[in-house]
Amino acid sequence: MHVDHPYLVGLIGTGVGPSLTPALHMTEAAALGIPYLYRTIDLTDLGLSPDDLGDILAWCERLGFDAVNVTHPCKRDVIAYLDRVDETAAALGAVNTVLFTESGRIGHNTDTTGFERAFRTGMPDAHLDRVTQLGAGGAGSAVSDALLRLGVRDLTIVDIDTARATELAAELSARHDARVTAAGTDDLPDAVHRSDGVVHCTPTGMAAHPGMPFAEDLLRPDLWVADIVYRPLRTELLTAAASAGCTTLDGGRMAVYQAVDALELITGQRPDPDRMIRHFHDLVASHEIPIR
Repeated sequence: MHVDHPYLVGLIGTGVGPSLTPALHMTEAAALGIPYLYRTIDLTDLGLSPDDLGDILAWCERLGFDAVNVTHPCKRDVIAYLDRVDETAAALGAVNTVLFTESGRIGHNTDTTGFERAFRTGMPDAHLDRVTQLGAGGAGSAVSDALLRLGVRDLTIVDIDTARATELAAELSARHDARVTAAGTDDLPDAVHRSDGVVHCTPTGMAAHPGMPFAEDLLRPDLWVADIVYRPLRTELLTAAASAGCTTLDGGRMAVYQAVDALELITGQRPDPDRMIRHFHDLVASHEIPIR
């Protein structure tokens, strides 16, 4: 296949300098025969904030970018600067991929499709009657929507900000035929006790935020545990869960599958997910930060 168009893509967010996403995109694009350059736009390093998103997007357009990925803390704020948002991203109220097209800026959300596919392939036999999700932020909204599409019948969303959890639960209830409730952190032990599985969607466990998101004694062998954190790939939560006999799913598959969907949106060519997973694990092995 011969592709004449060279793609220029960016990643907007705070602390994105060490991201594995540029290498993941560029290596797969090269394998597909697509000229592709991916650069980070780190708000922290540039002394910028989400308030500057309008200017940043305008600069990207003028400099010839084809698309940008958007991450924390900009996934919700970016919507105000777009011309159109696809149905899924609009329902979630969060965008992680923006295409610059002749008809304007178009927003998509591949976090939710990425988690859905990650779960289907990584934990296909998991029981989904009752699930507890910890975290109701931008990533949490994408994951919870995917969980309900996967068939979860009773979802409890726990967040330190109970108002945010309540708002997300109401939005999900309006779109899905399932029971969705909100709870505060004090209710987490009871929610986990009643659940088939737990999905963790907060920064706890990342290299910059080490630790466990909840007490280890809540884990039990018949509980499955999924974590969307992937730096480190084996978080303290997943290590403790495996020791307790839980089936686990790390954040690597979601990271890869959201990149697969984003790369296809940007180029129109379907990447090879298995090849990207292998490359992702190579990248993680060479950049891994030990659990403290």
